[in-house]
Amino acid sequence: MQTEEQCQCKILKYITMNNKEAYKTHFKNLEEMSKSVGKELGVSNWIEISQEKIDLFAKVTEDEQWIHIDKDKSEKHSPYKTTIAHGFMILSLASRFSYDTLTIGSVKMGINYGLDRVRFTSATPSGGMVRGRVSLLECDMKTGGAKYKLGVTVELKGQEKPVCVAETIAMAYE
Repeated sequence: MQTEEQCQCKILKYITMNNKEAYKTHFKNLEEMSKSVGKELGVSNWIEISQEKIDLFAKVTEDEQWIHIDKDKSEKHSPYKTTIAHGFMILSLASRFSYDTLTIGSVKMGINYGLDRVRFTSATPSGGMVRGRVSLLECDMKTGGAKYKLGVTVELKGQEKPVCVAETIAMAYE
């Protein structure tokens, strides 16, 4: 395992809207990335989960359950007292959080390979702010590329408990 001083990767930092630092890691190639197994690679900026986004997701997926789209009914009958985002909507942000927290200079193409463990550990209320915290869990070098697993923890601003914890698997080709 390399120390931070030995690592040739670049860590780019920027300030988020709440003045806590978000950052991403840039690797020259997959071989360099493979040396960072077990390390956090980055934290994204916060993004708002607006009711408009929830409504669009509901339409596209045809999951228009009242807890997602009916504010009045949610205020009266939901334990959250507001509409909430679909768990799969939050999970679908894993790709964006990966792009926001990790770059690999030599990669020409990447594809989603699948998911391992996924848990929706808390609801995301409409108007909530989420961000992704991404770690490299595994990296298997293959001819012409690598298969790697990322740990993605989706945090909700103002709450300690994450809203989603997932392990995503991708293939990258150089």
